[in-house]
Amino acid sequence: MEGIRISSQRRGGFAIVAVSGELDIVTSRRFDEVLAEVRRGGDDHIIIDLSAVDFMDTGSLAVIVGHWKQVTAAGGTLALAGARYRYTKTLWITGLADRLPLYETVDAAVAAGRAGTGGAAAASQS
Repeated sequence: MEGIRISSQRRGGFAIVAVSGELDIVTSRRFDEVLAEVRRGGDDHIIIDLSAVDFMDTGSLAVIVGHWKQVTAAGGTLALAGARYRYTKTLWITGLADRLPLYETVDAAVAAGRAGTGGAAAASQS
């Protein structure tokens, strides 16, 4: 789909979903489908890599929140990595940057998950 690239891989007991491009009304459906597919594959520990996202609207944020609620209700984890304020302002505007586990990098999220810590770390404000 034009405007977005999404890939997933397994690393250290986590499903890493990397998103590149714009998360908007046109691409949020595909984003939702990929996350649902990852979850159907049995992954209950997910890290969404937002480091290459150029724009995020509230519809895409709703997709993230929906999956976060479902994953955590089932005993899993969902964390965000690499969110840059300039491109993902909706996380901060809505206050979800303070509620969702948020890490500078995928490596930091994996390390925190392995250590069993659920606290959010400050994301890049660049």
